[in-house]
Amino acid sequence: MKLGFVGLGIMGQPMALNLLRGGHELTVWNRTAAACGPLREAGAAVAPSPAALAAISDITFAMLADPAAALAVACGPGGVGEGLRAGGGYVDMSTVDAATSAQIAAAMTARGGRFLEAPVSGSRQPAEQGTLVILAAGDEDLYDEAAPALDLLGKKRLYLGGVGNGARMKLVVNMVMGGMMTAFCEGLTLARATGLAPADVLEVLDAGAIANPMFRGKGPRMLAGDYAVAFPLKHMSKDLRLARALATAAGADLPASAAADDSFARALGDGDGDLDFSALLRTVDRPAVRP
Repeated sequence: MKLGFVGLGIMGQPMALNLLRGGHELTVWNRTAAACGPLREAGAAVAPSPAALAAISDITFAMLADPAAALAVACGPGGVGEGLRAGGGYVDMSTVDAATSAQIAAAMTARGGRFLEAPVSGSRQPAEQGTLVILAAGDEDLYDEAAPALDLLGKKRLYLGGVGNGARMKLVVNMVMGGMMTAFCEGLTLARATGLAPADVLEVLDAGAIANPMFRGKGPRMLAGDYAVAFPLKHMSKDLRLARALATAAGADLPASAAADDSFARALGDGDGDLDFSALLRTVDRPAVRP
């Protein structure tokens, strides 16, 4: 099967490499051409545009930063939609809102193509290890056809029904994760402010009922001031904003998640958007500026 992959950022590059290592013939494209270098060296072809890539691919995968980028690459000039052939598949693994996903789906099906949304739960290391959780929705035949490739990318995949359900599920997952990180940062800050050793907080949390891989993996790095990016803070801020809008549209009152959204928005305003999302601790630790 001939595969294409557009979007070779923190997540997309290792995902594309896993497809290539799985034995698939792969063509790639990225807005910044230099990101294609490692894939070219590993044996992938490089296309001049998303349209050219889609024209020679049985299934095109995408991993893009936000709704604007997803729409531009799918539906803009030279985009996937211009090259997608009849019966061809487009699997968008970006985290976007359901309305954006539906718009892309309509554009692909209008071309005679098939569409599957497949956002993922996981950050850089799971992308490298092929242990993502894939939240798919849309064309079920395409889901089945893409299954061998998806299994190179993730340890678990779910088919959630119609277009939009994958996008909504991903926003729910990231809303929970953003809330957890907010509470974690506030707990570390409160411990330090009251004379407790934050390292002891990590030990206590890891021994109890709320032990989890995120606290275990990120906690020591956070205490060391290491915010090497695995999941950019700006992307978490974007996801919480989208989740908050989803809640408003659904008539759901979610004050804790709204507070987490506000916290990440402050961190983004502090200039930490390109750091890992655990860099929220820097903002929470910073004394409030009061009039």
